[in-house]
Amino acid sequence: MQRIAQDWLVLTELSNHSGTSVGIVMALQFGPPLLLMSAAGRMIDHVDRRKLLIVTQSAMALAALGLGVLELSGHVVLWHVYVFAGVMGCIAAFDAPARQTFFAELVGDKDLSNAVALNSSLFNSAQLIGPAVGGVLISVIGAGWVFILNSLSFVAVIASLTRMRVSEFHPLPHGDIPAGGFFAGLNYIRHRPDLIMALVMLFIVGTYGLNFPVIISTMSITTFHGGAHLYGILSSMMALGSIAGALHVAGKAAPKLSTLIFSALAFGIIGTLAAVMPGPVPFGLFLVLLGAATQMFTTSTNSLVQLSTEPLMRGRVMAIYMGIFLGCTPLGAPLAGWIADVYGPRWSLGFGAASGFLAAGTGTVYWLRSAARQRH
Repeated sequence: MQRIAQDWLVLTELSNHSGTSVGIVMALQFGPPLLLMSAAGRMIDHVDRRKLLIVTQSAMALAALGLGVLELSGHVVLWHVYVFAGVMGCIAAFDAPARQTFFAELVGDKDLSNAVALNSSLFNSAQLIGPAVGGVLISVIGAGWVFILNSLSFVAVIASLTRMRVSEFHPLPHGDIPAGGFFAGLNYIRHRPDLIMALVMLFIVGTYGLNFPVIISTMSITTFHGGAHLYGILSSMMALGSIAGALHVAGKAAPKLSTLIFSALAFGIIGTLAAVMPGPVPFGLFLVLLGAATQMFTTSTNSLVQLSTEPLMRGRVMAIYMGIFLGCTPLGAPLAGWIADVYGPRWSLGFGAASGFLAAGTGTVYWLRSAARQRH
């Protein structure tokens, strides 16, 4: 709901339907994890992750509250949204990898792959409900109250974290952690070609393909001439597909590189077809399929990276993973917005779909070469 309200506020009230402005907001919100992954990875490998999450979740609540107060008071301008997006991004740089690593403490490595997938299904269930409800609430009570509601929702999250039974955790080791912070993580990955390939594929798709707030918002307004309701419905349809993709992965064994290749290829094919759909109904149906392919790719990559990494290095490697997952999307978001403004949203979606083909091709080349080396 916060994301829908934020994008809608920028697109309709604070700019002249500018996809570039929405792209800038994405860049500021998702860029900090890339810049701060060194500090985040080092911290996550040393501190109590549950306590860290209590701090980051509290900070996010305050940021949402601040933006809501500005909007309701009538003083909000575009640069305010930019600032709050940047603040949320800095908090997420520590929150996101801490949450991902925390899964292993909750369930242990044996069930980690299933836990990651089930968490993704819960997250996308919220994405299914949130955009639709958010679209209605924006029309009824305005974006400012949506920000306030989001800030209040963190109370439940923080209360849940404080009431967890710590004695039942599966703690990851904290002692004898190699020094070097971010560079130790990079050095570890440098000797793991399987991790390198998974992260390269994630970089390609994450940078150029996962710019859906820009694409769906501009498709809703400029292509289909809809309003907040259509934007919310289309976002929810994609989330519906994401839930299906996450549940599919949850029922499978630990993912392999072939899973990443298949899902990246599906992302490219479905995205290309969605770009040429003539109306909002068929476009929405293809968004369901696109959401499933996207979730299969990202969830499988997450599980593969975590399970392939030694526990002592997992925090730093996951900080690098989240830095790429959250931080590289902003590199392509302004470009996606510019393409949408100049050539139209369909071309922007087609450009993003091409990243799936590139990632699948890159992974296939590595897979074939690796198989050839094993035969010899």
